[in-house]
Amino acid sequence: MHVDVIVIGAGAAGLMCAATAGSRGRSVLLIDHYPKLAEKIRISGGGRCNFTNRDLRPDCFLSQNPHFCRSALSRYTPRDFVALVERHGVSYHEKTLGQLFCDDSSQQIIDLLKDECDAGGVRWQQPSAVAGVTREGDLFRVDTDQGARFAASLVIATGGLTVPKIGATPFGYRVAEQFGLNVVPPKPALVPLALDPEWLARFDELSGASFDSIASCDGPEFREQTLLTHRGLSGPAILQASSYWQQAGGREPVRIDLLPDVDDAEGWLQSARAGRQTLAGLLAEHLPKRFAQQWVDFEGGGRWNSALIELPRATLADIAAKLKSWALHPSGTLGYNKAEVTLGGVDTRELDQKTMTARRVPGLHFVGEVVDVTGWLGGYNFQWAWSSGWCAGQAA
Repeated sequence: MHVDVIVIGAGAAGLMCAATAGSRGRSVLLIDHYPKLAEKIRISGGGRCNFTNRDLRPDCFLSQNPHFCRSALSRYTPRDFVALVERHGVSYHEKTLGQLFCDDSSQQIIDLLKDECDAGGVRWQQPSAVAGVTREGDLFRVDTDQGARFAASLVIATGGLTVPKIGATPFGYRVAEQFGLNVVPPKPALVPLALDPEWLARFDELSGASFDSIASCDGPEFREQTLLTHRGLSGPAILQASSYWQQAGGREPVRIDLLPDVDDAEGWLQSARAGRQTLAGLLAEHLPKRFAQQWVDFEGGGRWNSALIELPRATLADIAAKLKSWALHPSGTLGYNKAEVTLGGVDTRELDQKTMTARRVPGLHFVGEVVDVTGWLGGYNFQWAWSSGWCAGQAA
């Protein structure tokens, strides 16, 4: 079979690319090895798909080449995808921080993408395993379990390594390396963090407790919930910070502001010295009571359990500093099974920012999560899929 464009990977970026290329009159074949269409879209956002973010900015993305994403994100914007959603009659709502979700089901996003593909005459080959990709003259040859397929343009939209139980593989990285392209070593991102046995011995029994916080790691600060788990830390604030922890090679501490509503923590502690209140009792006004006591015991080693009036002012200054910047050194992450996205991927310095084409391999495109562009939690990664897929679809 000969077509103009072969897209490997029927996830968010692949579907968008195929639909866009099909709408231009290109003959498109979409191949995916997994039997269910766009399963990662289906399970996202608690089944309601956080499909984009109104507040999206290029600096909300991590990459070894941080300016690369600007072109695609400006050419196909959140407003463009919202217009597509509205054209298909999908109702949606905004949660916090600009996050847009379907009112009903993430299946609606899958359906609209499939409808767009069908309108563009896209052909489907799913499930179908790909044995290999080669270049034969001006064409790419894709060997599948249903025979060889040929096209002038090949788009790799196979995603990263997250959630292997729904079909994630390193296929895209292998294709890139096969054609001589550099791949930034992938790591799990937007992922819960594991902590050492000493920490777990103190806080494990509080698994499930959460609190408002500001978390950071050698990058932006994120004000959201932190969740204690039996393995360490999770919650939106921690997931956000985890990407920067990974980018820093796991060498920097994750810092948590336990009192995000208290600007002058030292003054707040000093003003409470007049009574007989304890530190744990005072902290329980802002934090879960049991966590407050465990934190005092863990950080103070039994020295901070007396009434605040009995603690020296210098000690209160030290306590305030810890409360506003509690430094933790994770022992690792909970891996790709628990990660939202993959950090790293095909080096963007190998790609044209307008077309997502490999500079040294004309006709070969990489889109979506397989590329070294990783967004924040909250719809950013889906928007990258839409934007990069659209750009490749305009050029393939």
